[in-house]
Amino acid sequence: MASPMSGARWRGALAVLAEMRLRPGVTRTAVARRLGLSTGSATEITARLRELDLLAESPAAATGRGRPTTELRPHPEGPLVVVLDVRQGDWRCAVAGLDGRPYLVEAAAHADREPSRLVATVAQAVRRVRARHGRRVRAVSVAVAGTVRHGGVVQSGVLGWDAVDFGALAADPLLIGNDATLAGAAEARHGAAAGVGTALHVTIEVGVGGALIVDGRPIAGATGAGGEFGHMPFGDPALECPCGSRGCWDLTVDGRAIARHLGQPPPRDARTFLQACLDGAATDAALRAAAGRAAASLGRGLAGLINAFDPGVVTLGGLAGPLRAAAVPAFADALSAGLMRCHRQDPPPVVDAALGSDGALWGAAAIALDRVLTEEGLSAWEAGRPGSVRQQRLGGPLGPG
Repeated sequence: MASPMSGARWRGALAVLAEMRLRPGVTRTAVARRLGLSTGSATEITARLRELDLLAESPAAATGRGRPTTELRPHPEGPLVVVLDVRQGDWRCAVAGLDGRPYLVEAAAHADREPSRLVATVAQAVRRVRARHGRRVRAVSVAVAGTVRHGGVVQSGVLGWDAVDFGALAADPLLIGNDATLAGAAEARHGAAAGVGTALHVTIEVGVGGALIVDGRPIAGATGAGGEFGHMPFGDPALECPCGSRGCWDLTVDGRAIARHLGQPPPRDARTFLQACLDGAATDAALRAAAGRAAASLGRGLAGLINAFDPGVVTLGGLAGPLRAAAVPAFADALSAGLMRCHRQDPPPVVDAALGSDGALWGAAAIALDRVLTEEGLSAWEAGRPGSVRQQRLGGPLGPG
């Protein structure tokens, strides 16, 4: 038996949900106008989506003459995705509805960074979310501070990992992405690069990461490992990186670089060390000089990426923005000197990321919802609802949870 929302009608529903996702609180009238729908078609589609617990409507504030309209929002009992952010020192677990906004439900510092035990810890958090929300959970998406190929973590110098299996999360679909890449995708969809066709995101945590984003999607390369900007040979060839190569840009811009310029040993926590140094640079000449050298390296590397990719905007995440702010002249001079003349005359704006430390969570939610909001995904959601024809035939609820 065909779904009553199959084919063209699913496509109309997905288009409406995409508008709600892009503009939470958008009115039904605005959606109909943007999609070229008649009033009747818009009313029919939104009514069916309400019936399926996919969206909710509430009266919109009056803005003048004309018929009253409604605002469209995710249904309070609608689909959810679970998103995890596994960082150098801690992990976070959040849930997001169809608007893609992550709501934090658990977070903790790493008690043990041994891969199997850490994965077991976050798997327990996912199980607790499933116990609370049941079949509403439609996907699990993980942002990791590591290199991801073919959907799996293959190494992480930050966490001291080689290949790691996240299968204990027991999710279908289970999506895994590099944290910086996902943060870049989030900036392009919801943040400082929204509406820009080609954007470059560069972030500093421990080393440099980022992504080239085209039309809201990261260019991840043949295996998914694209965006490892920190391992481009923009640095000192005499320095060996934990990744196994020499001359990595990573080693010239983060806390390890600052410590080296100060004549100190490598810090145990390079991110915290860099933050402390940037906080003190305004009043300490040695810190200011060290920050200037790191900021100049950041500017030179960005120039190379701009020359290569020609982005419409560059967003700076993590500590990249504070590093630039601590040594603006050094950064600006190095960036300008490294740009091709055509780019130097009309450089792309370089702006701070808007989503801050939550960028990876937003990005992980976005790619998960891309999988959920398909004809197949919505058909599965409809089939698993209480009272559906398929459920009556098979005798039980369908779907995750």
